[in-house]
Amino acid sequence: MLTIDQIRAARALLDWSQQDLAEHADLSQTGIARIENGTNKPNSKTIAKIEAAFDRANIEFIGTSGLRKRTGEIRTYEGQQGFVDFLIDAYERLKTSENKNVVVNNVDEHDFMKWEGDYCEIHQARMEELQAHYKIIVREGDTNFTASDYAEYRWLSSEFFNDISYYVYADVAALINFTENNVRVFAIHSLDIANFYRKEFDNVWEKTTTPHKNN
Repeated sequence: MLTIDQIRAARALLDWSQQDLAEHADLSQTGIARIENGTNKPNSKTIAKIEAAFDRANIEFIGTSGLRKRTGEIRTYEGQQGFVDFLIDAYERLKTSENKNVVVNNVDEHDFMKWEGDYCEIHQARMEELQAHYKIIVREGDTNFTASDYAEYRWLSSEFFNDISYYVYADVAALINFTENNVRVFAIHSLDIANFYRKEFDNVWEKTTTPHKNN
């Protein structure tokens, strides 16, 4: 169970005010203040929001008194629920990030839609709400542009297209391996690596062409 001292210490480590934590956890500043001064005992849902906010900031809690900041991490998501959890993480990080630009390469939207399931419409609505801007590279000839309301699509010749997708948002670079019966996501939480993949994407983007109806 997260303690008041750990919440205060985590804020101090991140140089967050109570308002900062409130925004990251989707809570009120008044609520955070009451938790920290002991006048309000938070329920499990509120604690989960606070823990998730710190987790996204790479804070790891140790026991009931310790904590540390992770310097880098790889998280794995698997299956449909795992894929949805990955997209929720993207939404939560983009919500508090100044950089709302997302790049995705080697995309077959049929795969994404299959594993998003019912969450697909929710995800698209959230990205529009955030005013996120996506650049998406698909195989030449593919016209399934499901995210066209907030995404710019480009075609890439089949000779350069790869079966492994990568998806870069905020400070995360994620590799996505779709198979017929499963999907696995390897999300690397490192700003340096995310920036590396953004540069790689820019290089590939230069090789793409603008889609047209009659190929």
